[in-house]
Amino acid sequence: MSEASPCLNCGACCSYFRVSFFWGECASSGGTVPDDLVQSINPTRVAMLGTDCKSPRCIALEGEVGERVSCTIYQQRSSPCREFEASWADGQHNSDCDAARAAFGLAPLDPIDHEPWFEKSA
Repeated sequence: MSEASPCLNCGACCSYFRVSFFWGECASSGGTVPDDLVQSINPTRVAMLGTDCKSPRCIALEGEVGERVSCTIYQQRSSPCREFEASWADGQHNSDCDAARAAFGLAPLDPIDHEPWFEKSA
């Protein structure tokens, strides 16, 4: 059993989904996300660089998906990233987490395998 977040050995969501959000989350607008890491997708929304394409990978993701990964702007990350939960993190299954993991050949998370981490986050 692991006592660390399973996300630290995954990163699939950061290389599977487009991460788009309201431009007001950018540092120049009083938010936290560094402006140089986003691109405009319409007048009110931006996306993390690298995620608005066919084979996405967030520019802030460091490491190899399915191995050891980290977010280089973790404390400054956008609301979609803050709100995305690993499957079973809150006691609930997250099919989006499973889909991202499956795209990289990773098995779905099992709540029993990660019980100590989930108990700490509660």
